[in-house]
Amino acid sequence: MPTSADVARLAGVSRATVSYVLNNADAVRISEPTRRRVREAARDLGYVPHAAARSLRAGHSRMVLMPAPAFPVGPVYSQFINDLQVALGRLDYTVVQYGTVGVHDDEAARAWAELRPVAVLVPGSGLGPRGVAVLKRSGARAVVTLGPETVEGAHALLMDHDVVGHSAGRHLFDRGRRRIGVVVPREPGLEAFSAPRLAGVRAALRGTGATVTELPLAHDEGAAARLAARWRDLGLDAVFTYNDEYAMLLMRALQDAGVRVPEETAVVGADNLMLGRLLRPRLTTVHLDLPSGTELAALVDRAVRDPAAAPEAYEVLGASVIRRESG
Repeated sequence: MPTSADVARLAGVSRATVSYVLNNADAVRISEPTRRRVREAARDLGYVPHAAARSLRAGHSRMVLMPAPAFPVGPVYSQFINDLQVALGRLDYTVVQYGTVGVHDDEAARAWAELRPVAVLVPGSGLGPRGVAVLKRSGARAVVTLGPETVEGAHALLMDHDVVGHSAGRHLFDRGRRRIGVVVPREPGLEAFSAPRLAGVRAALRGTGATVTELPLAHDEGAAARLAARWRDLGLDAVFTYNDEYAMLLMRALQDAGVRVPEETAVVGADNLMLGRLLRPRLTTVHLDLPSGTELAALVDRAVRDPAAAPEAYEVLGASVIRRESG
């Protein structure tokens, strides 16, 4: 197994220089040619720094733990997480996803704490102040929640999805639609998103005289066909389908049932997936504005460097309607 001493001999530098370069230390100024020589030597030898030893020297790990979300992950969220992982990697953090899917409550925080991460990013809701305290006592310098509300002691990226439903509801009303259905997925774990999106539509239409009809729907062709078969009895002239995937499912079922889109029923999805542009008619959708991975990685890095700083909270979810042919 190659050692840092081997890298130092091959690069013609001291072991301290190897340590400074491979640990991206800022305390010592090292020329770029020397840095390049050390990295090339490490690569040629197949040398990998020992994470545990590095953690002992630094007094903390460089691991950022991301518990697996307890909800189905769509393309938009997946891209957001991928961008974040890349950005954290550039800052010399190692991102580890905790594989057990479950409720992210204070008891789960104990399992995360066992891994001694320097930071924890918690998607969804459920983590409370007690769980935050457990993580910090275990050495986590930063706890960041991604959800609809703040948690005492944690930094918060506030993602309240009512803005998505509000944008869709207001758009449909402005287009002259007055009897609006809202798809509520039956998939477990999506309630944290579907409930505020439904509430957002209701808020947008409150006091206008327009009606809102809740439409529970499984992500299943048979369920969509059964809903489409009684569509005209429902008397709806528009539907917000929760997201683009449900829009594709329901639009096809409506068309198979002879319901014309958008003449009889306008259809609006959310997420702005490319597949929506391939539908006929092309799908009107709500585009979600999320923070860049670079912005969130910078927040994590600031919190790690200054763990005593007061928690920060940012509203990071924006929404805007992209109008196409379906509504």
